Parts: sequence; structure tokens; C-alpha cells
Amino acid sequence: MANISGFNPELLVSYKFPEKTFTYSERDAVIYALGVGACGRDAADDDELRYVYHENGLQFIQVLPTFSALFSFEVRPTGELDLPGLQYDPSLMLHGQQYIELYKPFPSSASIRNESCIAGLHDKGKAAIIEIETKSYNSESGELLCMNRMTTYFRGAGGFSNSYQPFSYSNNPTNKASAVKIPKSRPFAVYEDCTQPSQALLYSLSGDHNPLHLDPKIAKVAGFSRPILHGLCTLGFAVRAIIKCICRGDPNMVKSILGRFLLHVYPGETLITEMWLQGLRVIYQVKVKERNRSVLSGYVDLHRLASSL
Repeated sequence: MANISGFNPELLVSYKFPEKTFTYSERDAVIYALGVGACGRDAADDDELRYVYHENGLQFIQVLPTFSALFSFEVRPTGELDLPGLQYDPSLMLHGQQYIELYKPFPSSASIRNESCIAGLHDKGKAAIIEIETKSYNSESGELLCMNRMTTYFRGAGGFSNSYQPFSYSNNPTNKASAVKIPKSRPFAVYEDCTQPSQALLYSLSGDHNPLHLDPKIAKVAGFSRPILHGLCTLGFAVRAIIKCICRGDPNMVKSILGRFLLHVYPGETLITEMWLQGLRVIYQVKVKERNRSVLSGYVDLHRLASSL
């Protein structure tokens, strides 16, 4: 395979992203929770009021674990991201997967210091696959709070290998974010939740203003009949369902999360999250009820099981 792009993959692999700071308030955490459907079905939901209101004398709200996906937003591969030497069309990017490890409960407000690096680069011929890993630290205490690993497909950016052996690099030898096999058995739990027609508009308040999710004209150019929902919003719906059904409303039971994005969701569609309990791992898939299509799959690892299970 000849390198027809002149791109040096070693240059990208060794690239160090500038250190970034992400500061959020309790209001930001509340807006995010509403953006992924908290209290959308029942404004008096005992499990979910904790994400938006100081219920029963609580001093602080609780923060959903998927909120951490926002910490690395500034290094998300948008058209403005500097990936040395790689030529790509931002409109051809696909967010394929998100993996999150959680080490500490999130404060209701904090300043987060992010350290990011290229964790994987793979030449697939017609596409390049890039993994960006971000470790997030509490700026005040210095504690490591979480790690995000985002996998993105850059269509049309492959073919940069210098030999017949396609270039492939990964600093993740344990391959924790491996493929998930959905069981054939009946799910342990099923949760149905309806997104709102304005769901993408609400979720965008958390910082993702990609016009594919907001602008009908841009969505049609991309081949969709109308703007589609953010994949990370769908992931938020799924993990929130697992916390409610398996964790009995305790978000601190979540240890790690894998989400693989399979298909788009239109705001207003109904999401059905199916869950299978395998030890301390919850295998899940999300289907769109109206089209009977799988749109997301993955797993959530837990620290422990709820005593009532």
C-alpha cells in the first residue's frame, strides 16, 4: 500500500494536545441531565430529581457519569482540530465509539484539567480510524476523575501506509473496549423512553453545536430527512436507563461505559433500552421503536450490584 497522501502517521501518534481546562457549574450539570431526558417522562421521578434539584435536603445535585464525555469536548475532532499532516473532510467524520472509565464521583461543580493524546491510529484504506484518549483531573485536588477514549472514523483519509502492511497503532493492549455480543435470551430489564422533538436543541446547550443536529438544510445535504440526535445524547439516555433499572438510581455504582454508535436517531423517536445482567456487567442495546432498528450497543461495568436485585 503506497502512501499517496504524504501523511506521516508517526508525527500524529507522537503529537501532544495542548492541556485544556473545562469548568462547569451545577447549572451546566442540570442542563446536561435535562438534555439526556432526566425527568422527561415524570417531573417528580424520585430517582432522577437528584440530577436537577436538591431533593430531600441534599446539599448538592448528583452528576450523571456520561456528563464526563463533555470534558474532552474541546479536543473532539471537528474542523478546527489540528491533527498534524492529516487531510480530511469534516463532513465525512463518524463518531464510532465512546469508552469511559470513572474513578471518582463528580462534584456538582468543578474545574477540570484535561490531558489528551492519540491512543490509536489505524489505516483502513478508504478511512482512517483515530482514537483520542483524555484523562480528566480535578484542578483543585489533582485527583484523576475519569478517562474518555473516543473513536472516530475519518472517511476518505486512509491509504497513508508506506508498505503492504497497513499502519496500525494502539496503546490499549488490554483492548477493554472490545465488541459486544448481544445475548439471544430475554432481557433482564427493558426501559422505554421517548425523546422530545426539541431534544437535540436542548442537548446542544451542553456545547455540541454541530449543525448536523440543528440545521435542517445541513442535515438534508448529509442525507437525512431532518436533523439527527447527537450520539452522545442517545448514550446518556441508555446509561440513565441502566442506572434507574439496575443501579436503583445510584449513579456512583457505574465503573465504566462502552457505547458503540450503530445508527442515527431522529429527535421525537422512542428509545427502548434492553439490558442483560452478566455478573457485574450490564450488556445493553438501544432500539428505535418506530423503525425497529438498533442504534446503540455496549456495556456498563458496575462496582457492585444493588441489594434489591
